[in-house]
Amino acid sequence: MEQVPFRNISEIEFKPKFVERYSKLTDWEEFRQCSLSFLNRSIRVNTLKIPVKELKERLEDKWTLGQIPWCKEGFWIEHGKKERRDVGNLIEHSLGYFYLQEAASMIPPIVLEPKPHEAVLDMAASPGSKTTQIAQYMENKGILISNDYTIDRMKPLSINLQRCGVTNAIITLMEGQWFRKSGIEFDRILVDAPCSGTGTIRKSLKTLRIWNPDMVRRLSITQKQLIETGFNLLKENGTLVYSTCSLEPEENEEVVDFLLKKYDNSRLEEINLNLKRSSAILEFEDKKYSDELNKCLRIWPQDNDTEGFFVAKLRKI
Repeated sequence: MEQVPFRNISEIEFKPKFVERYSKLTDWEEFRQCSLSFLNRSIRVNTLKIPVKELKERLEDKWTLGQIPWCKEGFWIEHGKKERRDVGNLIEHSLGYFYLQEAASMIPPIVLEPKPHEAVLDMAASPGSKTTQIAQYMENKGILISNDYTIDRMKPLSINLQRCGVTNAIITLMEGQWFRKSGIEFDRILVDAPCSGTGTIRKSLKTLRIWNPDMVRRLSITQKQLIETGFNLLKENGTLVYSTCSLEPEENEEVVDFLLKKYDNSRLEEINLNLKRSSAILEFEDKKYSDELNKCLRIWPQDNDTEGFFVAKLRKI
């Protein structure tokens, strides 16, 4: 799909420190142009309620669907010539037949590979895109703990779980770090950590206004606490997926490097998906990280014309 720039692209300003930082990390002009273009809309078919083929048949007379290469239930969607309306207003959306979800956001649950009858924890689940995807792959069998940490985030989470017909989820409200006192062990854990969101500029220009290096450093501390908590809650041979929609090395490679160095029984695993990926950041400013981090998935917006994302898959041995 062709990138369409925002109307007032010349009026959008980047902080000098942001430009300096990201010029060191990637091709600045490519990143800038992609970040200031509209994001392609995408949906994930909810197979708990309808087969992929059936939903395609319901939509394709009015909408153009393009397969997302890394997600068999995922499609880019454009309005057709005959009729134009917001896809979120479709009756199929209200019925929970599909979830409006950014294409790169579909990656962490795919990498997690949850199975029916397992015990799975989604540590930061709201508003529910990834946790409903996990339930879908579990076929509503087993136990899924869908947690978040503020009461305001409970409403969209509960609404989306109900709309999508998820029946194996238990919603909890607590800081992720509190799980260490629970004594519960999980087969798989998703830590989709709160982050600076620098991969989401295309849908949230406010990210540019609130970004600052001090915020990134503070978030990195919380992220290290979350990934460590998650790892300690895993069963032996369990899988943890750590992901963010940030592009900051301190929130991504540094967090995973921290865990690898602290726990001898942690192992990074390769992620093989049908998409374009960029090299991990192994050295930034005065910090160096393990070569093992090349197994992580770092996606810049310009790589696949999506949001920017970082995903790491770890196993407890």
